[in-house]
This record gives sequence, C-alpha cells and structure tokens, in this order.
Amino acid sequence: MPAHVIDSIFFKDLFGTAAMRAIFDDHALLQKWLDYEAALARAQAKLGLFPQAAAAEITEQAQAALMDTDAIKQGIDKTVHPLVSVIWQLSHRCAGDAGRYVHWGATTQDVMDTAIVLQIRDAIPAFEHTLDALHDALVRLAQTHRATPIAGRTHGQQALPTTFGAKLAVWIAEIRRGRERLDQAKPRVLVGEFGGAVGTLAGLAESSIDEFAVQAALMDELGLGVPPIAWHTSRDSIVEFALIICQYAALMGRMAHEVIDLQKQEFGEVEEPFAMGKVGSSTMPHKRNPMLCEAVLTLARLCREKAATAMDTLVYNEHERDWSSFQMEWAYLPELCVMAHGALEIMTRVMSGLMVYPDRMRRNLDVTGGLLLAERVMFALGEHIGRQDAHDVVYECAMHAIEIQQSFLDVLIADARVSAHLTRDEIAALLDPAAYTGLAAQFVDRVLKEEQS
Repeated sequence: MPAHVIDSIFFKDLFGTAAMRAIFDDHALLQKWLDYEAALARAQAKLGLFPQAAAAEITEQAQAALMDTDAIKQGIDKTVHPLVSVIWQLSHRCAGDAGRYVHWGATTQDVMDTAIVLQIRDAIPAFEHTLDALHDALVRLAQTHRATPIAGRTHGQQALPTTFGAKLAVWIAEIRRGRERLDQAKPRVLVGEFGGAVGTLAGLAESSIDEFAVQAALMDELGLGVPPIAWHTSRDSIVEFALIICQYAALMGRMAHEVIDLQKQEFGEVEEPFAMGKVGSSTMPHKRNPMLCEAVLTLARLCREKAATAMDTLVYNEHERDWSSFQMEWAYLPELCVMAHGALEIMTRVMSGLMVYPDRMRRNLDVTGGLLLAERVMFALGEHIGRQDAHDVVYECAMHAIEIQQSFLDVLIADARVSAHLTRDEIAALLDPAAYTGLAAQFVDRVLKEEQS
C-alpha cells in the first residue's frame, strides 16, 4: 500500500496527476540513470577512449525494462549506496568486455544530479501545457466579463467597484510572468553534471583524452548545458526551479481561495463547476461545497513547505560533496512537482467551467446602500470645497449612515454642506456603481493585448 497521498489509490488524482507521477516514478528515474551511463559511453567512444562497439553494447543494455529492480533494491540495502548495484548489473549485462567501460570517470552524484535535471526537463513541458490551458480559460472568461461590474474588496470589505474581468486579468498577468521566469531559468537549470569524485575529472586525467571534450560530448548526447564547474554542492539551479513551481502553486491557492470566498451564499458571485452527482456532504443533501478549490488550497499549502526545504539544501553542503542535502531533493522535488501540477490541473478544470453570476455581482454592489461610491462623491464635492474638507464631510456622512442604517443618499442630501453644492439627482448619479469602474475594462484589454503583441 502507498504511504504517501500522491500515490494513494483513493486520493492520488486529487493530489497530483498521472503525467507528473510517471515522470518521477522509480522506473523513470532508473531510466535516467541508465541514459546517463549510455550517453557517457557514447561520448567517450566518439573521442576514442574505447571502442564504439562497447558504447553500442552499453547503450543497448541500458534499458530500465531489462534491469532486475529487486536485485537493485537488495544491492542498495546491502551497500547503502543508490547506484553501485545499478552499475554492477549494467556492467554484467554487457557482452564481451564492454562492461568494463561503464561509468568511466564519473561519480555517482554526477549521474544522479543529471538524472534530476533530466526529470525536470520532462516536467517542464507538462507544466507549460497546463499553464497554457489555464491561461486560455482565464482569457476566455476575461473577454466575456471585461466590463462586468463587481465589488472590489480590500481588507475583506467592499471598497470600490471594479470588473470581474479585471480580477481575472491580474491572474493572467501573473501566470505570464511565471512562464517568463521558467523560460529564463531553463539555461541555468537544464545543465548536466560530470565532474568526478571532487569535481576535478581526475579520473580521466591519466588518459590522452581531452576531459573538457568528453564533458561537452556527454552534454551534447543528453541535450543539456555544459557546466562551467562542478555543481555538486551548488543546488541553486534546482532551487530556482523549485521556487518557480512553488510560486505557481501559491497562485493556484490564491485563486482557489478567491473562488471559495465568492462562492459563499453571502456572496454567491461565482461557483466552481457543478454537475449532478457531485456531493457536498454525506449528511446535508443541500450542500454544494467548493471541494475542487479546497483541494487546490490544500495542495498550495503543502507545496509552500517545499520552498523552505529547497532553500535548506543551499545551506548544508560540506566541502566538495555532502549527500545530507542532496538526498532531500529525492523526496521534496517529486512531491512538489506532482502536487503543484495537480493544483494547476484542478484549477484549469475550475476556470474552464466556472459558473459566473453577474446578477448577483450587481446586487452585491448595492448592499452598502451607496457607501461603495463614497470616493466618487468626495471627488465631486471636492471640486467645490477642496479634497480634504470633502473627505471629512463625506466621512462623517458615511459613518452616520452606517450607525443609523439609513441610505447614504438620504444622509448626504440631508447634510447642508453637501446639498449646497450637489443636487439629489447628481448624488444619485454619482452612486451608480456600474459607472465607476475606472479603467478596469481597459486594463483587461491591455493585458489581453500584450499576449497578442
């Protein structure tokens, strides 16, 4: 039975995706180790270190499906070493004397560091695909609701009118910045490792081969960047990737929390997708709970702790190599990628089917009895008595309206300081929330236009 929720037969698809689990499962990891060994052999054979036929044989045998994983597990238990049993098995599978050339000049962390990078390289397109799908769903919503008025809220209270499209466009812009960060990080993150025991490639120094040429040829085989120097103790590139993914998860959490809030009956402005058969409660038949968004918020909170773990790997790396931090990546990085991708997929589902209720948005704009437009009244009055004096007058009227639970319009017109300058009809016009959304719709257009340019 799985011990972790991302592999649970019951919950795994609420806490991740099959695509990301496949990238980080044991057989995929084993194949990355073997891909490295095969690529190293081909690179060295091309440069004449040993026969091409040996490299071809190593490559042919370097298939995870051919490996005895039980024997590898037994070897790890016996040696307390993650790779030695793999090297032994690969070497013994090779015909002739090809096995003698396996793992020539490399150290275990070279293989395992590069395997992590290869897994990240496979994970990136999955993230990009889902981000793009989420982005497109948000764009469609923003186009539809670019001018749909909704109460803008600050400190949990109604502040000024805005549009629902503007709320969505904020998320769209953030997603695009996240995609830019990932694109910019790729040259730093997708870099392999081949340094030998302490990063000096001393294991090749006794041969006539050009060590730098081997390193370059190996990375060319793998399609990765060439490191300027060994990064066994420098985990900053892995951390950079991890923190970008943590940001994705955090944004998904914020979006989910917003939907959860706006779905409350007291708001009723949006609702996550619902279809008959979705059950909110085992005892209360009426419930339509935001279960998808709650799952996303759970994932975002779980991913947040991975950021701290990632940063911790930068601190404790002694001398030229120290596995106490490196091994943390085996645990936190797959979990982070699986859960963050799960959050993205679920939020894409939510936004693709989001139920939007403009009528309820419009009704909520009136719940304060006009107080939402106090700023607009202040500016209009300020043209006659000055901005600060107008602020004080409107403030007093607003507080009085709240205390006596009377309409803001009636309180304003009853105040001689206001009625001396503004008529009832003028004040009523000023209190129309749909007419005071500022440049919200134009900001939506600007965000959407940036994608086209």
